[in-house]
Amino acid sequence: MPIYWAFLTYMLLKPGEENREYWFMFEGIDKVLHVSIFTALGFSFIAAFPKIKFSYFFQIILIYAFLTEILQEEMKVGRSMESLDIVADTIGCLIGYYIYKKVMKYLFKDKNHI
Repeated sequence: MPIYWAFLTYMLLKPGEENREYWFMFEGIDKVLHVSIFTALGFSFIAAFPKIKFSYFFQIILIYAFLTEILQEEMKVGRSMESLDIVADTIGCLIGYYIYKKVMKYLFKDKNHI
């Protein structure tokens, strides 16, 4: 968990590069990436701290999302703050939480029938 969090922070705050076009890129790919990485973050965070209240979980992830966006703007390294990134981060964290809860429900439902 700490390694993923550190890697994520690095990737979100590293200096921006000129936009290059690759075959897999499309408009909005950055939002898809935000949702994906925050889904993994949300899932791994709730898996590491399964007894945390949802409100604390949500606040921690949301504060992290806001801080990374603010730092992108303030560090002046070729990145800028985008409110839609925070929306994508929030959606991703909620998806990760939902997936974790569904997986745990499925796993414990099967164990109760043994």
